[in-house]
Amino acid sequence: MIKVLVIDDSPLVRQLLSHMLNDAPDINVIATAEDPYEARTLIKQHNPDVLTLDIEMPKMDGIAFLRNLMKLRPMPVIMVSTLTHKGAEVTLEALALGAIDFISKPKADLTNTLLEYKDELIAKIRVANKSHVKATTKAPQIKPAQAHLSLKTDKVIAIGASTGGTEAIQRVITQLPANTPPIVIAQHIPAAFSLSFAKRLNSHAAINVIEAQGGETLEVGTAYLAPGNAHLIVEQRGGKLYTKLLETDPVNRHKPSVDVLFNSVAECIGQRAIGILLTGMGKDGAAGLLNLKKMGGYNLIQDQASSVVWGMPGAAAELNAQHENLHLDKISGRLIQLLNTAKSSVKA
Repeated sequence: MIKVLVIDDSPLVRQLLSHMLNDAPDINVIATAEDPYEARTLIKQHNPDVLTLDIEMPKMDGIAFLRNLMKLRPMPVIMVSTLTHKGAEVTLEALALGAIDFISKPKADLTNTLLEYKDELIAKIRVANKSHVKATTKAPQIKPAQAHLSLKTDKVIAIGASTGGTEAIQRVITQLPANTPPIVIAQHIPAAFSLSFAKRLNSHAAINVIEAQGGETLEVGTAYLAPGNAHLIVEQRGGKLYTKLLETDPVNRHKPSVDVLFNSVAECIGQRAIGILLTGMGKDGAAGLLNLKKMGGYNLIQDQASSVVWGMPGAAAELNAQHENLHLDKISGRLIQLLNTAKSSVKA
């Protein structure tokens, strides 16, 4: 049985989250707390397996509490955040501090709207209970890479991730030099959060990172992040590569879907592509990575030891879709090696 402590200053939210979670046969909400001070006492008393943590609370906000928790008693935390620009910024900070994942709390009609997140919340609690949590004292300060690629190349890099992916992508992207070939990224994230995530990546990286709008020409030194409400694909027109957004149905329950991105890269770019599948819940991206391999692309996946959740890369490994299985801290360095030794049709 997974023991959960719900921390939220709203009595209604505490009640709703408790009822939702207690409906799962393997989850038990052992206590609720209205503020971090009460939560601290209950953690010592009940030793929960997972916390749900509201960001905005009286006495001490969720970020301050999370920072102290991860320093003194690291444990799996699911953040409960609002779908706003401010909520996005704070949630991304929470993920940097070690929170496993988050669910979005609506600003109105809580009773009906929050229930829509029931299955998602239960799934994330189960994943959090099995996740790898490490002690941290503050969000890591990452300096952009100073390296420079020695060869021109016509490669394109495609990256996919889900749970734990915001930090994993940042750790890869920020170690790449300014003349890195074009990068396309699909991260499972709400529409209200994707622009903030792109800006956060851009502020740390030597390359430019933007939220794709569709129709951009793929350029060296730029990464294109799929918006949180559309699929991102790559298409070729007149000898050039462009981004394109699709408003079609979710794939593997996700929009954007990593499979959709990887399949487009496999068909459009093939052997000139490098696929990277990072930490995440589920199987999205595994089949697309295999397709990319069949079309001659070269694939890296994050290993189990460094993944918050080894669902997506694990599913790819079961299909033997990867060429290499690497620790997160080794991926950017290996990518630079591959790019520096890649044969290219680009003339110097």
